[in-house]
Amino acid sequence: MQVSVETGEGLERKLTITVAADLIDQKIESKLKNIASRVKMDGFRPGKVPMKVVRQQYLGEARSEVMTDVIESSYRDAIVQEKLRPAGMPSISDVKLDEGQPFGYVATLEVYPEVTVAAVDKLTIEKDVATVADADVDKMIETLCKQRVTWNEVDRASQDGDQMIVDFTGYIGDEAFDGGSANDIAVVIGSNGMIPGFEEQLVGLKKDQDGELNVTFPADYQATELAGKEARFEITVKKVSEPVVPELDAEMAKSLGVADGDVEKLKSDIRANMERELKNNVEGMFKARVMDAIVDGNEVLIPKALIDEEITHLQNQMKQQGQQNIDNMPRDVFESDATRRVKLGLLISKIIEENDIKLDKDVVQEKIKTAASAYDDPEQYVNYYNQNKQAMASIEALVLEEMVVNWISERATVNETAKSFDEVMKPGLPA
Repeated sequence: MQVSVETGEGLERKLTITVAADLIDQKIESKLKNIASRVKMDGFRPGKVPMKVVRQQYLGEARSEVMTDVIESSYRDAIVQEKLRPAGMPSISDVKLDEGQPFGYVATLEVYPEVTVAAVDKLTIEKDVATVADADVDKMIETLCKQRVTWNEVDRASQDGDQMIVDFTGYIGDEAFDGGSANDIAVVIGSNGMIPGFEEQLVGLKKDQDGELNVTFPADYQATELAGKEARFEITVKKVSEPVVPELDAEMAKSLGVADGDVEKLKSDIRANMERELKNNVEGMFKARVMDAIVDGNEVLIPKALIDEEITHLQNQMKQQGQQNIDNMPRDVFESDATRRVKLGLLISKIIEENDIKLDKDVVQEKIKTAASAYDDPEQYVNYYNQNKQAMASIEALVLEEMVVNWISERATVNETAKSFDEVMKPGLPA
């Protein structure tokens, strides 16, 4: 076998591979003999069909099978011989298989890039530091109680926070528009469940009172025929109710999962859950910043084949999550995210390889147990991961990434910033 390598643009390589004619002839003859041993043909016993007849009938099939086999085996041998690391499958072209002549073809492929990771001790990374305060627990309990609110009908004008039962009809100009009418709709003033300006104009209205609301649909409203248009709603108020928020007592504790109604245990459980979520968010944001620093601080040539594979992976993920019409979305919508993920994967792999970072199996089991503690049957959760290779592989990959993050954080400059619970859990929103 002869192999010549031509370097194309970027990571592209072209292998011109030639296999000796006598080897091809031997393989074709061997293939024909194999066919002859099992072929059935009228007038001949099985396995007794003359080779001349077999050759006439099956030479094309034998040559095609030999060509496929030789391409597969010779390509594999060629990349080993030339010490290439293919990224994705090759494109095969210029196939030549003439009787008595050497067999040749061209395999065009991309190779993995040579990755160099810049010194991580030059990185500066921001890290949030936060704790769960008593006030945070009280606020969470208040929220949980509000989620179990009941409504008490009142005979007064409505105010912010009240629930109103209303009928309404919407008009653009003097014409009622499709989808703009409804009866017995519950609207909570201040919940932002309606278009901007609708709820605010309900304040001050009483039961059995009619009213008129003037609003403007948002420019990005989902019903494009209404987007940006001014509208008028004629409404009739059928009921006004004020919220009744339950107190934190034994019954409330039971409804939130504490069987014996122990309020202090409920508070303890809520705090533990908040601390777990806070820890996960702090670590998640820090990990994201570390990964951003690595990606932004290094240049890597990225094989198009790997980007294409990652796009397919992202599409499949979205399908599994139940998102619709993924197949109708152009692939370039996913290209930026796919490119970043491939680049990050190449850089992490290089860091692991260069620094001999080994997966810690004890950390894997600890992570599984920690996650299991949030479930009603922790043992079932642990057993699932320990018995499912694919699920275990996902946890191991996560732990290995976290080990890389820890390795980097020990060498980079990490600036810690004190944050409140809400600032970490609801970034960008007022505390």
